[in-house]
Amino acid sequence: MREKIFGGVYTAIVTPFDDNEEVDYGKLRELIEFQIDNGVEGIVPCGTTGESPTLSHDEHNRIIEETVKIVDSRVKVLAGTGSNSTREAIDMSIHAEKAGVDSVMLVNPYYNKPTQEGLFRHFTTVAKAVNIPVVIYNIKGRSSVNLETDTLIRIINEAPNVRGVKEASGDMEQIKEVISRTPDDFSVMSGDDALTFEIIRNGGDGIISVASNVIPEKVVELADASIDEDFERASELNNELQPFFEMMFIETSPIPVKATLALQGKIEEVYRLPMCELMPENKERLEVFLSERNLTGDSNEP
Repeated sequence: MREKIFGGVYTAIVTPFDDNEEVDYGKLRELIEFQIDNGVEGIVPCGTTGESPTLSHDEHNRIIEETVKIVDSRVKVLAGTGSNSTREAIDMSIHAEKAGVDSVMLVNPYYNKPTQEGLFRHFTTVAKAVNIPVVIYNIKGRSSVNLETDTLIRIINEAPNVRGVKEASGDMEQIKEVISRTPDDFSVMSGDDALTFEIIRNGGDGIISVASNVIPEKVVELADASIDEDFERASELNNELQPFFEMMFIETSPIPVKATLALQGKIEEVYRLPMCELMPENKERLEVFLSERNLTGDSNEP
């Protein structure tokens, strides 16, 4: 019987830009090294947090290539290769496989609102185009479509290399159903930092995290305690970290997390339109929050 291949903390890494809005590969290396030093299981380049919609295809491909080189097999690389075009998702997934990633992540097709049959055909077609594991990213809030559990089961049965789902539907009843109905070797990863404890406690396997860009050690501690069923400690950590998780979403992600990393001096606070800096009142809230918790430097303690 196959074993699960996803679990623990995977960091959805930001894409650092320089003052000219070009990808800063030196900063990307530093960010990835910080993650590895603090015990994460994997790095996820070119996801939502990596501002993938504003990357050119060449940039997207190079970021994945550079991430593989930097990681050098020390942790896993789960590359974001999703698209609302099935052909484009196939092309990016094949490139990522050739670049040496461990697996690819496919987000729900956005804007064009496929039916459940369309989702089934999309995900199975892309999965069959590669020979590495696939994680489906279910996020209705950004894609306007929800991958129903029945459809997910059909996909798993048709494409055996679909080995996990990043669940960001926010619907705990659906997530519990996914956990109970999927095979034992299938991984259910939280796509919402705030639900990490709840999802793992109900049988999930880990978190693909935004917050771990800033506090990887703490997110790893939370996930590990939850996985080890040390629920007393996990509950304490969960309560401790909830204000930080909430602060990372005071505006559209990844704006707050990039602003935080910039305040720590780790990256320039540069976005590509239509993403832009925090509203002044939220920037002030963030600065006060981080200062009160000694998170304006390189600290990893919220």
